[in-house]
Amino acid sequence: MAERVQKILSQWGIASRRKAEQLILEGRVRLNGQVVQLGQQADPECDQLEVDGQLIQQCDRPKLIYLLINKPLGVVSTCHDPQNRPTVLDLLPKHLSCGQGIHPVGRLDVNSTGALILTNDGQLTLSLTHPRYHLPKTYEVLIDGNLSEVSLQKWREGVMLEGKRTLPAQIKVLDLTPHHSLLQVILTEGRNRQIRRVVEQLGFQVLKLHRTAIGLIQLNPHLLPPLSLGDYRLLEPWEIAFLQQHIHLGIGKKLHRQNHYVSQKA
Repeated sequence: MAERVQKILSQWGIASRRKAEQLILEGRVRLNGQVVQLGQQADPECDQLEVDGQLIQQCDRPKLIYLLINKPLGVVSTCHDPQNRPTVLDLLPKHLSCGQGIHPVGRLDVNSTGALILTNDGQLTLSLTHPRYHLPKTYEVLIDGNLSEVSLQKWREGVMLEGKRTLPAQIKVLDLTPHHSLLQVILTEGRNRQIRRVVEQLGFQVLKLHRTAIGLIQLNPHLLPPLSLGDYRLLEPWEIAFLQQHIHLGIGKKLHRQNHYVSQKA
């Protein structure tokens, strides 16, 4: 599969994304004998990539790694931050954060906490972050008031954000006090700051937002020790299989819709 050369170099642990871009700009990277231009794509399975004259081979690629991390408050879900804030990679030991091409799958904003998957599997990342897969994510949301049943139902059915209706959401009230509500929210899409923006549109503010699960992958599963803030663990084989199966199901649904459309058109 063709990807941008700087992304390949990063995922294969040759250099960070920023360093890979610098190598390309300095003319030190060649694709099939020609100097690579920034943004140019390559397919490692059939193209020859060289850095400083050294051929990069399939055997050089790091072993695929899949992690779950419990992101703390104030940590950004990126590999590098121009404001020099701590990133999720800073929470990992050096043998994982350097030279492995590990990166977060999707985002969790700096003021939110909880479950975030990290991997160096670029194909899995590309698939899981594509809108068609609708991987459900579960959140605990503390707000500064009590939503009416009308507002809750409106949120469940979908509200308009920037001219586009949100997908239906599962909303459950976990706890109520005179001044606060604790909700469980399950979304199958991930627009930028979606929960916070919906709550603001309904007239309230989010005080805390914590992601507890990504699909069936939980921070505190029954058979494993709970994952504290700032800690990480390797995904279990069945959790990796769940993610891969979710992708295959998404592809199957897409093909079914395409075939249905073709048959209807015929």
